[in-house]
Parts: sequence; structure tokens; C-alpha cells
Amino acid sequence: MSDCGLDVALAVIGGKWKMLILYHVCHGTRRFGELRRLLPGVSEKMLIQDLRQMQESGLLVRKDYKELPPKVEYSITPFGRALGQSLLPLCAWGVRNRKRVLGAKSPRNTAA
Repeated sequence: MSDCGLDVALAVIGGKWKMLILYHVCHGTRRFGELRRLLPGVSEKMLIQDLRQMQESGLLVRKDYKELPPKVEYSITPFGRALGQSLLPLCAWGVRNRKRVLGAKSPRNTAA
């Protein structure tokens, strides 16, 4: 364990999709299909897995309305909102450096 606590945070939101899920649910209650649309490229299996893990970690609450067609919503908990607030500086950094980072990934900028 490191003294900075980053390892603890990454244990909860590590992986490709969890930070993005947290970001979107912090901005309002979301349904499963809505999250799929907001996260192009995520598989249904991976989204289900990450949502379950985030519920188990106490970041999200799942509400099943027991309706047909199925209606399930995901909401942020106070614990999750506190972690979500810590992502704001990271989001701002990403916005400021988007061109530089994405430009570095273009094929013409990679070594052969």
C-alpha cells in the first residue's frame, strides 16, 4: 500500500470503464441502456460487471422497478459522489491536454 492512497482509489475505480461510469452517474441517475450509449465500445458483459463491482464498493445504488420491460436505474451514493468530485481535476486536465495526448497517439507520431 502506498502512503498517497491512490492504490485504494484505483482498487475501487481501476479499469477502463469505471471512472467514466462514475462520471456519468455523478451527473444524474442513469439507466443501463443510457450508460451503454454514453460509453461507446463497452460490452454489455463488462458494463454489468463494472456496475456490480461499483455497487459492492458502495459507489452506486441499483434500483430495480420490477417492471416489464425491465427498468433499472443506477444512482450515486454520497461515498461515490465524494470520489466523483476527486475526478474533476483529472477531467479538467484531460480537456486542457486532449490535443497533445491524442496527437501523440497518431500513427505519424509513433516510432517504427
